This record gives sequence, C-alpha cells and structure tokens, in this order.
Amino acid sequence: MNDRSFFKFSTWTLAVPLYFVLSLWIVYWFEVKNGWNFNSFGIFPRTLSGLKGIFLSPFIHGDIKHLYHNSIPLFVLFFCLLYFYRNAAVKVFLYGSLFTGLLTWLIARESYHIGASGIIYLLFSFIFFSGIIRKNYRLVAVSLMIIFLYGGMVWYVLPVKEGISWEGHLSGFLVGLILAFIYKAKGPQKFEYDWEKDTYQPDAFDQHFDEDGNFNPGRDREEIPSKNDDID
Repeated sequence: MNDRSFFKFSTWTLAVPLYFVLSLWIVYWFEVKNGWNFNSFGIFPRTLSGLKGIFLSPFIHGDIKHLYHNSIPLFVLFFCLLYFYRNAAVKVFLYGSLFTGLLTWLIARESYHIGASGIIYLLFSFIFFSGIIRKNYRLVAVSLMIIFLYGGMVWYVLPVKEGISWEGHLSGFLVGLILAFIYKAKGPQKFEYDWEKDTYQPDAFDQHFDEDGNFNPGRDREEIPSKNDDID
C-alpha cells in the first residue's frame, strides 16, 4: 500500500484538534467567569482522590499564559497525529493520555499537577520516534520538522524550572516512545524496491525492464509478456 492511501486530509483531522483546544479555553473561561479554582481536580500523586486528575487535569490550567503556551503545540501535534498516523491516532491519544496521567500519578511530587503539557509531550515523542523507527522518508521529514519546532521542550523533562510538572512531561515522553514501538506496524512504512524484499526472485530480474530496455522497477509481473507468448 502506497503513502497516498494513508495521507488523506479530511475535515475531522482539522476539526478534532480545534474542538479539543477550544474545550480547554471554554473550561478556563468558566473558571475565570465564576471565580472558581479547578486545581483540586488535577492529579495529586498516590491518592485515590488524585486519580480523577488523570482524566480531568488536561482541561485545567493555572493562568491564561499557561493555556496559551499549551494551545498551539497541542493543536499542531494533534493534527500531525491524525493526518500522518490516522490508523493508530485514536488509540495513541486515548491510551497515551491515560498512561501518561497514571505514570504522573505514580512518580510525581505531592502537589496538584494540571495542564495538557503531558499530552503535548506524548504526541511530540510518538510523532518524532515513529518517523525515525519506520524510516519512511515523509515521516522522517515530519520528525525533523517537529524537533525543529519543539525540540527545546526536551529539556523540560528534567527539573530545570521550579513550578513546572517535569514529571508529567517525562511521563508523556516515555509513554509516547513506548507507543511508537507498539504501533510501528500501523500506517505508513519504509518504501522498499522489489529487490530489497525477501520475496524477490533473482531469476525474474528481467521483469524490471520494459520492451525498450529502460529500467522500470514499478512494473508488475502481469504486465510483462511471457517469453512464450505471441507478440503482434
């Protein structure tokens, strides 16, 4: 199956990331408008009540600056996931978000951990490592684009700045890497010429040349007339 069958734009690849990011702004608007504070709905490690944050924390942000800085990379990376990895996108997003939150709950400091940055690191890691693992030239190009745009985020999987949930970043990064290996067979793969495949038959080498002697590796065996066939 060629890449064209995988890389198809549809409205949902644009609408889903847009609506998801919009939902974060709506939640923040309700919080500010009513003077509420949703921080207690975040992940609080190793407590039963803190488990709810696994599902709710991505929708909660400390301030508008926090929300703004998360919105753009979340939209871009979510769009890339849906467009380039649509065969695995739903599972990667749902399972990845769940296990990112769970790992954060297990390893993080005793504090409320909020924000969608764990999901951002999940998507960043999955998209980057998937392109490298698959060795598909288009996906490698996407990986290079992602590292160019957001490569600086890697530093924040370490405790380099106070007040940032580096544990959530690290959790998303590790889960994305693991999922890149788990779903490496889903979607576009490295392009291989016939002679690179295990099924290639050396004695059929002449099938790669047309009637004029020009090299044409894409010809199917059915297109090549047999030496015993009559040719008009």
